[in-house]
Amino acid sequence: MNKRYSLHHIHSADEFTFSPAEYSYFKYGDKSYAEKFAKELFNGFIAEHAELLNTEKEIVVLPSPYMAIPTASNFLCFFFKKHLDLYLFQKGMRSSIISKINRNHTYITDYGNLNFEDRKNLIANDTYYIDKDFLRGKLCIFIDDIKITGSHEYTVNRILKEYHVEADFMFLYYAELMNFDLDPKIENFFNYYAVKNIKHVAEVMIKPSFEFNTRIVKYILGLDSSNFDYLTSKVKKEQMDLLLELAISNNYHLIKEYENNINTLTQTELYYGY
Repeated sequence: MNKRYSLHHIHSADEFTFSPAEYSYFKYGDKSYAEKFAKELFNGFIAEHAELLNTEKEIVVLPSPYMAIPTASNFLCFFFKKHLDLYLFQKGMRSSIISKINRNHTYITDYGNLNFEDRKNLIANDTYYIDKDFLRGKLCIFIDDIKITGSHEYTVNRILKEYHVEADFMFLYYAELMNFDLDPKIENFFNYYAVKNIKHVAEVMIKPSFEFNTRIVKYILGLDSSNFDYLTSKVKKEQMDLLLELAISNNYHLIKEYENNINTLTQTELYYGY
């Protein structure tokens, strides 16, 4: 089985059934919208596909692939699992299991500016790992926030095929582009709809519901020195400490374009006294 469900369908460049502003805040680390979107996605999924959960198979939920720093979709996946597990509990069933597809590389290219072929070629240069023995015989629910060209789904399907994963697969999206006459760059229209500059980023980061994801980490590390200094003056020191930890964990210190800001973080924070 290989199926797909999306809650919102994008047919137009100016009329949407979801809030672009909320989506923008979600992509830049506001977890409150991840929680909101997850509830909406779960309710929509159950309304149309409740029969898929009437199974003896274990259920595994997986966000889009990442290395060490979670993507925004990881938080969507986490909150979706909470609703799913409550539903399974009420049915007297076992709770779901969260897993992931591991990736070994990263890139600085703004993915939302690329077409299908460019996206496919970019992520094809990455290497991935999935535990096929763990997934065998299970119902695997892959969760992502938006499907524009389908390059991520294409890549996941390629990984599943290469690893000969024997399981049932369901791809879930909060939103999906249905009108392929629209430029794939519409993804960045949503990404930057409400978070357009460093002032907006700082405003998101001071919210109690903020948590780092790959997009916001890469955005900050790629800032010029004046904008980077502005941001560090507006947010908590603990956040910049954590930013450095995350950057190192994802090997961003090996990327030339991020060197200056990582070095600034190291010098400013005197990280662990080193």
